[in-house]
Amino acid sequence: MRVIARDGVHEIEIQRSRFLCSAARVADEAEAVAFIAGVRKEHWSANHNCTAFRVDGTQRSNDDGEPSGTAGVPMLEVLIRRELTDTAVVVTRYFGGIKLGAGGLVRAYGRAVSETVDALGVRDRAAFATFTITVDHTDAGRLQNALHSAGHLIADVGYTNQVTLTVHIPEADAPTFHDWLATQSNGTATALQGPPVTLDV
Repeated sequence: MRVIARDGVHEIEIQRSRFLCSAARVADEAEAVAFIAGVRKEHWSANHNCTAFRVDGTQRSNDDGEPSGTAGVPMLEVLIRRELTDTAVVVTRYFGGIKLGAGGLVRAYGRAVSETVDALGVRDRAAFATFTITVDHTDAGRLQNALHSAGHLIADVGYTNQVTLTVHIPEADAPTFHDWLATQSNGTATALQGPPVTLDV
């Protein structure tokens, strides 16, 4: 799956109508709904604020007064085609006086979202396993170098009487991680597996 690289706004003009696409990364449906409400409040005077989002396996769209299926659906189709998740978009239309027709609206709303995604960029997302590693201070530096060399992500380091490393590794590597760790630390490090996370890569 993928997610937009950053939040942002992109504008296009078609037949004197302005289409402003606001896009945001969202963690859950409540965040998507709150983002949409904020854009609608900001652009309360617009003719339409059409919406689409995909998050947590849920996808929704809304035409906000445009003819059925001409706005929210093509917006959502862009998110699906681009394999985007955790993403919400609102296309605000300020009518320019020229009717676009159903086909024109479908193309306009789809284009607004597509160009916005292109402008903001996209990042891949993948599932990672989380391990909390405990190791003696004398072995910590060498182990950190080994983790970096293997491409594993060190999310946090804590220092007490021992060193605690929180590490994210690709899920595919999780079944063999204990063996890898034992080899790299000569059996001096221990690891507990925690809940998986989804990260940008």
